[in-house]
Amino acid sequence: MPTPSVAVRVVLTLAGLSLASASSWGADAPAATASSVSETSFPAPTSAQLQAGAKVAQTCAACHGIDGNATSTEFPKLAGQHADYLVKQLHDYRIAKGAKHPARVNAIMNGMAATLTDAQIRDVALYYSRQTFKPGVAFADKKELKLGQAIWMAGIPDRAVPACVSCHGPGGAGMPSRYPRIGGQWQGYLEMELQMFRNDRRTNSPEMHDIASRMTDKQITAVAEYAAGLRAPSELSR
Repeated sequence: MPTPSVAVRVVLTLAGLSLASASSWGADAPAATASSVSETSFPAPTSAQLQAGAKVAQTCAACHGIDGNATSTEFPKLAGQHADYLVKQLHDYRIAKGAKHPARVNAIMNGMAATLTDAQIRDVALYYSRQTFKPGVAFADKKELKLGQAIWMAGIPDRAVPACVSCHGPGGAGMPSRYPRIGGQWQGYLEMELQMFRNDRRTNSPEMHDIASRMTDKQITAVAEYAAGLRAPSELSR
């Protein structure tokens, strides 16, 4: 008789991969500790900037949460994200001078970003970058998580897909001003964005389009599920 699939939680530490059976943990498991403040190339925000950012965030709360921890997998979590990355994305949602279309197309976000000033974009990005990120949990078949781990750590050599860790880091924390934090993000959102990159529906990162275009549906799902369970060292249960 085939061995039944087991849902597992995945956490990547500096010591390696830890897999725990779903039956061994649950609602009573200790919560992850708060994340450290996201690094940024911006100077430390003033209290006035954070207050202004919180005011702008009130219009974002319906989708992303007032603290940046979206409760729906349809919308990304913004808490703890690099301010540089958030600023770039909001500018990409606007139509640049001389362009006919925004670099990133989303009917809701295009309209929202168009109403914001550069200062408001900066302030709301700084505000969300300072909020405590609440990482998600990955539930998947062990075989699928093993595939996701392999892609994350080593890429897909026969398809010339680079390792995700080389840009996003072992815990998925990313790199300020260059690569976003994706560890602990909603699995469904990560999978959707990779599909959009592959299908030319998201075009504001030629690098990610090139990578996703060489990945199969199975590979995209596996690495998205793996990334959803990643933790930065500061977020591991103590």
